[in-house]
Amino acid sequence: MKILLVGEYSRLHNSLKEGLIKLGHDPKIVSYSNGFRNFPTDYSIDYTFCRLKFVNYIRQAIYKLSNFDIANLEHGLRFYFLLSKFKDYDVVQFINERPIKTTKRFELYLIKKIFSNNKKVFVLSCGVDYQTLKYDLSNKDKKSLLQPYLQNTELGKYYEYIPEYLSANYKKIHDFIFKNCNGVIVTDLDYIEANKTHSKFTKLIPYPINYEKLVFHEQIIEEKIIIFLGINQYSYYQKGINYFEKALKQIEVKYPNKVEIIKTQNVPYAEYINLYNKSHILLDQAFTYDQGYNALEAMAKEKVVFTGAETEFTEYYKLTERVCINAIPDVDYLVNELSFLIENPEEIIAIGKRARSFVEKEHNYIKIAQEYLNVWNQN
Repeated sequence: MKILLVGEYSRLHNSLKEGLIKLGHDPKIVSYSNGFRNFPTDYSIDYTFCRLKFVNYIRQAIYKLSNFDIANLEHGLRFYFLLSKFKDYDVVQFINERPIKTTKRFELYLIKKIFSNNKKVFVLSCGVDYQTLKYDLSNKDKKSLLQPYLQNTELGKYYEYIPEYLSANYKKIHDFIFKNCNGVIVTDLDYIEANKTHSKFTKLIPYPINYEKLVFHEQIIEEKIIIFLGINQYSYYQKGINYFEKALKQIEVKYPNKVEIIKTQNVPYAEYINLYNKSHILLDQAFTYDQGYNALEAMAKEKVVFTGAETEFTEYYKLTERVCINAIPDVDYLVNELSFLIENPEEIIAIGKRARSFVEKEHNYIKIAQEYLNVWNQN
């Protein structure tokens, strides 16, 4: 089967591609670099002209005056000039409903070209999209990345994307895709409530993880337990980093000789991974029901991850023992959970081993690739 995967955020499409190749298919990826992560792609639409020094000055000036980034226009133009290569695929899959990340009108034009030139088109509900955003805004008690903003509108500068995703031009993209696609696939439990009643909803397919590529060593605890927190200022409140930081301050005072805390912010990816690999416990996010890609990769390395693991998650996967720690926006709760692990280091080892087994069983990239093939063939 000839397959085109459009867009990449977290390595989802790369792991899926690796699984599809193992099953004898011919997948290609078209995407941009996604910043420092620089995920592999077969067809790059990354901006290069806008990186030139003199062009970048112009780019920054235009952005300050109009809040418009001309690099997004370059993404679209590079995709446009590759359109002749994006024809006659058996299946095209979008990473979400705005996979090219160009201007909204140009995005819709390019998406229409993909629909007209290929047999089947599917879309993932993954990241921010119109359907999930509308649902979460209307369900303020639901655990979601919007919850901090819904509880405190002074955090609005961290949620400046909301009006854009609810705009008339964006909704045109959403409406066109949902009307014409062959199916909508959700990638974890955080998106399922918003989509499950839609006529194009197919099923939840967990993230594919190619754990064979994740080099790891079994957890060994010698003198200190190492806790890792990676800070992204853009998603600081959305992920509940403020709660983790407050909890860590208490842990430092409570266990000065038992823990080492590593915090990073805006460091190169290679350095980030090296520091993260040293840790026993990783603090991920506090406003989700399920795990995202970063958490799952850490779990595959036998880290104990504080992330989404609500009752919906344990029931869905029929779990009777913890494979990660459910994180919630409550400092006292986080301190208690961290204290238990510090005082019972054998639990860190046990949870880490279960985490690895869970990823191998439920997120096996070859098994997940087959699930995608089944959905594509049935719809």
